[in-house]
Amino acid sequence: MAAINIGKVIAGGLLAGLVANAFDFVTNTYLLMADWQAWATAHNVDPASLNSPAVAGTWVGVDFLYGILIVWTYAAIRPRFGPGVKTALCAGFLLYVAITLIVFGFTMMGMLTMAMFVKGSLAGIVSTGAASIAGAWVYTEAGAPSAAYAR
Repeated sequence: MAAINIGKVIAGGLLAGLVANAFDFVTNTYLLMADWQAWATAHNVDPASLNSPAVAGTWVGVDFLYGILIVWTYAAIRPRFGPGVKTALCAGFLLYVAITLIVFGFTMMGMLTMAMFVKGSLAGIVSTGAASIAGAWVYTEAGAPSAAYAR
């Protein structure tokens, strides 16, 4: 079994993070903006703080780290499941489910509305799938040729 190619994990993870950031920008700017504004008002939070540079920078960083975790997971399961899109989607789906379960718990506590949870979860599965495929496309095992990704 070949070792995980950390350089390719980082490179693929950064591409996956870029894809996730693009999807999340669209989701939060267009699909969920009104929900976030209403949430902020209901929770006595300044709506402008949701778009502050510190908050935006934090979420950009989170998406890049999420991308790296997706590609690392892909690299870890690839020897067992084989290279390719199906394995990439499995890696992304694993992380998506873990995060979605936690967010569902917060939703049931009243921290998010069910509408926000459903919209965000549906957008998240699309975002994660696209990020997973993009990141896995870059990844190859250490010493393996680039054609190892089964398209």
